[in-house]
Amino acid sequence: MPVGIVMRRSPGVTRWAKWAWKATAVLPGAGPASWREIREEGDITEFHAGTLDISLYVSDTEAYAHELSTQTPSVYVVLRHPEHETDAPLDLVHVTVSPYEAQDYCDSGEELVEKVPMPPALLQWVAEFVHRHHVEEPFVKRRRNKARTDRVQNGIGDPRIAQPTDVYRAPSRAPSEVSE
Repeated sequence: MPVGIVMRRSPGVTRWAKWAWKATAVLPGAGPASWREIREEGDITEFHAGTLDISLYVSDTEAYAHELSTQTPSVYVVLRHPEHETDAPLDLVHVTVSPYEAQDYCDSGEELVEKVPMPPALLQWVAEFVHRHHVEEPFVKRRRNKARTDRVQNGIGDPRIAQPTDVYRAPSRAPSEVSE
């Protein structure tokens, strides 16, 4: 589903940042745009920064179900500062409804991840997808085997693996190499 990203530009709160940018909304079904001004009120301006596609995957339904169960279901917008000089203040990288995927982008430290409230139309679309495809997997506790690995070893290596000789021995020469 195509989703338009709305970015708000407001005056910076420090002398080092002229502007503060924040993702404030997403527009489901939006058409293409590139930093088109939507509204201006005093020093605050909102832009339709661009349109990205949200794709839902059956393998990620657990993450979507988790997001739908939160107090305010959200969409995560991934932004990055441009590497080269451009007219756009930020590059739109990705948009997702998976909190796990958003966390992966946060871990790198390269991207900015903004959390935006999910609009009702998008909420309904995701909820229908989860209802149709999600299968709750029961928790199965892993059983450990009874082998004791904490005992003292007389040799080298794992005692559960049979070794005919010492693993640090010098390799023996083949009989054909010895006679010269």
